[in-house]
Amino acid sequence: MRKTEFANGECYHIFNRGVDKRKVFLNAGNYHRFLLSMELLNDEKDGLMEEWRNFKKSNPKARISDFRELSSRKPLVEFIVYCINPNHYHFALKQITDRGIERFMHKIGTSYTNYFNKKNKRSGSLFQGNFKSVHVDSNEYLLYLSAYINKNNFIHGYNSNGNWEYSSLLEYIGSEKRGLCNKDIILGQFKNKIEYKKFINKNASYLKKKKEDERYLLE
Repeated sequence: MRKTEFANGECYHIFNRGVDKRKVFLNAGNYHRFLLSMELLNDEKDGLMEEWRNFKKSNPKARISDFRELSSRKPLVEFIVYCINPNHYHFALKQITDRGIERFMHKIGTSYTNYFNKKNKRSGSLFQGNFKSVHVDSNEYLLYLSAYINKNNFIHGYNSNGNWEYSSLLEYIGSEKRGLCNKDIILGQFKNKIEYKKFINKNASYLKKKKEDERYLLE
């Protein structure tokens, strides 16, 4: 029984990792498939993945942004920030329809597991049980969480240059036009992108050092 009761208009930290801590994103194709799922499964209706495939067949050079403009969308959740790492992911989501988070997470978990298992000729669960969730109950927490998620790849030591393309980081501080996130909630509290970049870099460096110190203590 899930303890968190998701409320419309509230934000939540959503995360999960591969079963037995295994890698669930093995190559660029896996990451892009998951990002596509984040875009197309976030909707009241089903079938957008198939609609996109048909659209792409008729328009080989089309991008997802072209399809987005043509389709009538009724999202289940609103993305604030996200990061996809080799063996886990983090989202900050705002629920905008009843049971939106649960419905979206069920759709994306089932879809990606089926895709991954078929690709890799395996069966069974891919993720470690039900997704985990924490209510974001203050603006201070939301800002901190945005730094933690946007720089999560760096914090875990997977990437050191700050250009991890499978997160919302470049939407926030770069020129990435993917447009999955509502950035105004965060960026509206800073003078400009440069100030926000300073904020997340400072917090991420602290969190990375803290994580490394904890590892040494455990050893």
